[in-house]
Amino acid sequence: MTKLTGSTQKREEAIEKFTKGDARIFLISLKAGGVGLNLVEADTVIHYDPWWNPAVENQATDRAYRIGQDKAVFVYKLIVENSIEEQIIKLQEKKKSLQAGIYKGNKDKSDKFDGEELVELLRL
Repeated sequence: MTKLTGSTQKREEAIEKFTKGDARIFLISLKAGGVGLNLVEADTVIHYDPWWNPAVENQATDRAYRIGQDKAVFVYKLIVENSIEEQIIKLQEKKKSLQAGIYKGNKDKSDKFDGEELVELLRL
């Protein structure tokens, strides 16, 4: 196993350990692994800490979906029921819906994020 976080001093060493097969598991924080990585050696991505912005997670997942990937890639999200993480997933879905509406030119006000949803997000 190897890992990559914002405080990892030997970034290239950790990456090489995984890409050469010396480590079967590569733990990567979303921020440290979101850019500048090509991990076609990976066939499984597990998100265990959801991010407010779904694009950040998508970008991290895309480290495995690169040119040269010849394996099926499986993506899992580990979410505890009735947790703040579950609320973050709901917020992500809302953001995706708003984004899709913008791209389609949708002016439907029902897609707006309101105060009630903010209270729901913070409720545990």
